[in-house]
Formats: sequence, structure tokens, C-alpha cells
Amino acid sequence: MHRVVVVAEVEDTARWEEGFRTHGDLFRSQTVSSCQYSMMGDHEVAVCFEVEDLDTYMQVLESAATEEAMAIDGLRRETVKIFVMDKQFTP
Repeated sequence: MHRVVVVAEVEDTARWEEGFRTHGDLFRSQTVSSCQYSMMGDHEVAVCFEVEDLDTYMQVLESAATEEAMAIDGLRRETVKIFVMDKQFTP
């Protein structure tokens, strides 16, 4: 299992959340098994995805379907930052 964190700016967090919750089929095609998200203020979001197949996730992330979903949700694609969690520390 892999964890991927995506941080981005959106036009409006309420609009983004409403759209985000409709993309279950798209997330399943990305091999997402679960996700957690947070909204900061009116224009920032962060999502942590648990992904079964990282290569598939990244491939579908770059697809036209994902680009269209982001546009519908008001996500500013040029602000997207992707972090693949590849290090671990246990205190």
C-alpha cells in the first residue's frame, strides 16, 4: 500500500468538496482504497490517498478524466503538489 498526498488551491472549498465526493469511480480506477482530506480556509485542500498500485494511480492521475474532474471541481491544476510518502519514522 502506498500513500500519496495531494495539496492544491481551489476556487471554493465547498464547491470542491461537493464535486470531490462524486468521483468514487475515478478513484477506484486509480486503485485508491481510502482517502482523508482537509480544507483550509476557502481556497486550499489536502488529500491523503491510500493507493494499491502507484503506477496505475499516477497514470490515471494524468488522464483526461482526472483533468476534467479537477476542472469541474474548481481545482487550480497549476497549484497541484504531489507527495509520495516514501519515508517512515516511528518515534
